Amino acid sequence: MEKPEKQIFVCASFRVSGDAQGACRKKGAVDLLGYLESELADRGMTGVTVSSTACLKACDRGPVMIVHPDNVWYGKVNEEAIDGILTAMEEGTVAEQHVLT
Repeated sequence: MEKPEKQIFVCASFRVSGDAQGACRKKGAVDLLGYLESELADRGMTGVTVSSTACLKACDRGPVMIVHPDNVWYGKVNEEAIDGILTAMEEGTVAEQHVLT
C-alpha cells in the first residue's frame, strides 16, 4: 500500500471498551463512512483514505470529521457538507463554512 496524501477521520464514537455510544454515532456518522468512500471513488481521489475513530470529544458539534495532515476539523457533517469538503479538497482549499473553530 502506498502512503496516502490525505486521511479523513470520522468520529464513530467508539469508547475504550469497544462500544459505540456517543453523539456522532447517534447523528449518523457511521453511515457517512460509506458515502465518503463512494464519493472519493467517484471523484477519482485515490490518494485519500477514510477511517473511523474513537470519540473526538466534540460531541455537541458532531458528526466530526478531520482531514489530516491539514489538521482541519469539520463539524455537523452530513452528505451535503461532505460534497463541499471534498470539492474544497480537490481545489486545494478549505470548506470554511463547516470548519470547527
